[in-house]
Amino acid sequence: MKAAGSVAACDSATGMLRALSRFLQGRDIPALGQVPAAFESPLSGLLGALNRLPTPVQENVYALSGWAEAIPPRRAGEVRSEALAEWITGHYPRRRYPVIFVGSANGALVHLAAAIDAAWLPQTLLVPVRRHGVAPDDPCGDLDAARDAGHALLAANPGLALHHMHDPNKDRLMIAGMTCFRVKWLRLPAPYRRFILDHLAPGGRLVAVDCTLSRPTTTVEDRYVFQFGALSDATAEEYHQGGPRVAGLLARYGAPVRHWDPPAPDGESPEAEWGLHPALLDDLAAFARRDRLHLDVLRFDTPQRLSPAVADLCREAYAERGVPTGRLLVESFLLLDPRQALRTGSVPYWTVFGTEACRAGLEEYLDGTEPYDEIRVLLFNHGTESIGLARAEDWRRTAARARKIGVLTGVDAAACPRDFASLVRSHQALSRIRTRWPLPLPQGVDAAVEALTGRDEISWSQVG
Repeated sequence: MKAAGSVAACDSATGMLRALSRFLQGRDIPALGQVPAAFESPLSGLLGALNRLPTPVQENVYALSGWAEAIPPRRAGEVRSEALAEWITGHYPRRRYPVIFVGSANGALVHLAAAIDAAWLPQTLLVPVRRHGVAPDDPCGDLDAARDAGHALLAANPGLALHHMHDPNKDRLMIAGMTCFRVKWLRLPAPYRRFILDHLAPGGRLVAVDCTLSRPTTTVEDRYVFQFGALSDATAEEYHQGGPRVAGLLARYGAPVRHWDPPAPDGESPEAEWGLHPALLDDLAAFARRDRLHLDVLRFDTPQRLSPAVADLCREAYAERGVPTGRLLVESFLLLDPRQALRTGSVPYWTVFGTEACRAGLEEYLDGTEPYDEIRVLLFNHGTESIGLARAEDWRRTAARARKIGVLTGVDAAACPRDFASLVRSHQALSRIRTRWPLPLPQGVDAAVEALTGRDEISWSQVG
């Protein structure tokens, strides 16, 4: 099976891989990098028409899109770790890099890598697997339906761990017709090793990206855990024990239950989408010792933790080059574009999702920095009225803290959280912002280390 055909196209790792690799090729990412720029306007019109359809139709179309890119369960055993890694490294220009990051996916890291001319190799990929006859609110049914496919995938790939994730809160539309298999490398695959040895500049840094976020999980077999719930504003306790917000969500969607009944957790594991499995860090350290490479670890507790530090780093770089520092671009999940941020002289602040907790993190950042003249907010629409989702009006109120221009960019507020046209329209709106300066030369790595060192819950340190 071809690697590209087994990996989810609209997921954190693949979307961020496209964003960074295209930047390093001198390209931006229209329509999340899914179609050529010439097709962006027609696609925007098509998705805009979808916005006007009844809500049940919109949700069915969204769910169908997830099913369409998932692989049949009988083919899970055909997925190959080496082919996945080769596909990832093939995205990058064949040249030397002063830094190569390996590990957790992170939108702020994409901007950090773009600023210092670095590549990034993800530890985790999403392999969606089709299934039928299991309701989103039946986690045990999902585990039973997908167990054989998970066993086949692991039997064919001894270097992978499988984190089977089921989230009926944020992902309930996606999981209507598919199972989320998140695979994590436990050791560096051969294509990663070759890429590092061939493309890390002499004296360059190999940096493990370690998001230490964890979740309760249930052991299925060796290298296979089941994670019920995911990073969102719903707590692990709400996922496993229920509560008023869970009951309200289930009532909104007409579910026959008012709480979930997942498998009982028997431990904690790295979060399926964002966390780093420590086995990879151990293998990286052994690889670096053997080949006499400089290995650092960039460690943080939650994905959005990096965002204020990277925003400050970019803002200071603008000031040093005499560029106005009053533009802020607030990005959301896969709606990120380092080339557009640099072209427009916008300071990037990446939010994980459009939730109240993510918005509160942005508000805290704004409280502690010099005011911005312009604030533009992108909103990624998951299609679900999930627990803790912030309203478009709330995000607009945050944007209004700007001294001159504070707007939602490429967003139809009335259509949220099902404004699927925003996936295309956001790039179109960014493209219309006036250019402030030519793309700059890369920043020094030492400046990046200094900017992130000493921040709460962030460390950048050398191994060994």
